[in-house]
Amino acid sequence: MRLPRDVSGRQLVKCLGQLGYVVTRQKGSHLRLTTILHGEHHITIPEHDSLRVGTLRSILGSVAAHCGMTVEELAGELLLGESLDCRESSGATTHPPVVEGLC
Repeated sequence: MRLPRDVSGRQLVKCLGQLGYVVTRQKGSHLRLTTILHGEHHITIPEHDSLRVGTLRSILGSVAAHCGMTVEELAGELLLGESLDCRESSGATTHPPVVEGLC
């Protein structure tokens, strides 16, 4: 499956939020997301306008392995599926709030 070429870091953070990931900290333009579903898992997302395909595949690979899915299944559900409305941009440039005390 071909991954989309126009996914921003903010869009990916929103999509992963629907899988239980929350922003736990930020350093510069990189966001650290954490989930405690299926065990604790951390992932770093660059907050860039357009993620490179290799970066997107690597992030999705890590999340897919944690969720017990393939990259294609996860990408189909998150980025191409109509059940998750995370590709639409509301125009806001903010990201989900940082959650303190998660670890």
